[in-house]
Amino acid sequence: MLNRISLILMFMAFVGFNLNAQDDAWSKPNITDNMTKSPDQNKKWRMGQYNYSSRPKNALELGLHFGHFHVNGDVTSDLPSGFGVGLHLRKAINYVFSWRAGVQYSQAAGVDGRETPIAVLELDNTKVDFSPYGNNPFGTYTYRNFLASNYQGSVEVLTNIGNLLFHKPRNKWNFYVGMGLGITSTRVTVNYFNGNDAYNITPILDEFGGTNSRAKRQAIKNLFDDSRESVFENDRNVPGLLHDNGSIFPSFVGSAAVSYKLNKRINLSLEHQMWAQDYDKWDGHEWREADPDGGGDQTNDSDIGHYTNLRIGINLGNFDKVTEPLYWLNPIDATFNDIAELKQRPVLDLTDADADGVVDMLDQELGSAPGCPVDTRGVTLDSDGDGIADCKDKEPYSPPGYDVDDKGVASIPDPGYITEKDATTIVDSKVGALQSTLVRTGCGDWFLPMIHFDLDKYYIKPEFYGQLHHVAQVLEKCPDLCVTVEGHTDGRNNNDYNRVLSYNRAKAAVDYLVMNYGISRDRLKLMYGGEENPLIKNVPNAGGGEVASQQYMNRRVEFRVCKDADFDMSRPEGPEAGSGYGRSSGSKGSSYSGNKNSGY
Repeated sequence: MLNRISLILMFMAFVGFNLNAQDDAWSKPNITDNMTKSPDQNKKWRMGQYNYSSRPKNALELGLHFGHFHVNGDVTSDLPSGFGVGLHLRKAINYVFSWRAGVQYSQAAGVDGRETPIAVLELDNTKVDFSPYGNNPFGTYTYRNFLASNYQGSVEVLTNIGNLLFHKPRNKWNFYVGMGLGITSTRVTVNYFNGNDAYNITPILDEFGGTNSRAKRQAIKNLFDDSRESVFENDRNVPGLLHDNGSIFPSFVGSAAVSYKLNKRINLSLEHQMWAQDYDKWDGHEWREADPDGGGDQTNDSDIGHYTNLRIGINLGNFDKVTEPLYWLNPIDATFNDIAELKQRPVLDLTDADADGVVDMLDQELGSAPGCPVDTRGVTLDSDGDGIADCKDKEPYSPPGYDVDDKGVASIPDPGYITEKDATTIVDSKVGALQSTLVRTGCGDWFLPMIHFDLDKYYIKPEFYGQLHHVAQVLEKCPDLCVTVEGHTDGRNNNDYNRVLSYNRAKAAVDYLVMNYGISRDRLKLMYGGEENPLIKNVPNAGGGEVASQQYMNRRVEFRVCKDADFDMSRPEGPEAGSGYGRSSGSKGSSYSGNKNSGY
């Protein structure tokens, strides 16, 4: 039987190691909104609209255990004295408490090396006929012994203390204690007769005398046969459950264990379990001595079961839909991650060096000419797009399609009025200017923004969460819309490096929309252009002020409606580029060292 159990355990361990052994077993768990009890609540929490996240759906643990079972009672039991094997189910109540229900089969045996009078055994077993010992020429003594075969069930509440972590995201070790109630159905048998005759213990006495050594107990085992002909009787006639004459009894169950996680699917526990109850007959005996009047002296303590076992826990479920059990997750992980994200956010700086009404943190044209009107991005207005700022243009709204002089005035040939052709040119020019950002669909007209990145970084900056929220709203409002997400870099470092970095930036934006808003991945085309399509051309590799602002503008991800020629681009060849964490000293407004190899 034990060999079969060993084979089953080896097979389960092999399956557990090879199925769904996730790569993130030791890193931050990936918990999506749909993996929680209330996806709407979890989404609001992520967006800062609710104080608490939703509880994750977590796996049920199925366990198989086996080990050593021992009854501590009146009869000495040499170790090992028995075995146990069983199954359990465990489910987290929260991050600290869990319930566990289990069943098991166990056996325990023992033999006492101290000679016991038959008068005492008659008190223990009132329905056993000990008359052969009355005619025994070698005395009315023998050795107490027992074999208890048990079916047991229990329900416990476990408290684990190993997953509250302050210095790392995950734990390999866990510790738990538990308490609960159990029930035991036992069948106790004893061996007092060699066939129909009493045992002759004279050779044992001649060799060992009155000692109670391990060698003596082994000699007794060798002398006795394996018949175990007598079933222990409950002489007090305690009815117990189901009128079983006391062989079914309730127990208090206590447990303590240490666990080790092999991967997200499998964990091992070394546990000691104690079964205590008001029952002194688990070892088949409860009397120490008998007086001449037929009375007797009972033992003081009830028998206690001890089960030291190895447990293999298997977490059931699809890890795309549920997490590991909560007792393997760090409950303060989300809090620490939010704090780290807050530390990465830029310090609010309301400086407006060019006094154009747009603070430098948001100004995309530092150093605008004094007195010139600017748009919301801080860029000097040129309403007619003739290359001359409105503040210097004598004709701010010149008709398109005509040459202008150095004062911005259009040179219009006779007849001096706008013809139908001129009007068509004006309309086409205005529509063309909006074509790159205006999304005109059956569900409304939308402008798709762009987002920018710090030097040599591809993490999403918090100040662009609003732009990505706008993109997500467009996609949710227009379920048939496809959007291309295209990453770019500035011109520093080599193009092979820059192509990988621009891919990482586009992928970060795609992942943000998919993970935070549930946008279907097939509605987003990931593309990249490296340094090949700058918004602002011929920007020097070093310099602060306006140069740094122009570099910042080129480090971007653009969003547009998918074109027929757009497709998902795979990651370009080359080493990893950029960093997805922290802030860079090369962010907008900072200086750049000019080192070509420092990234972009």
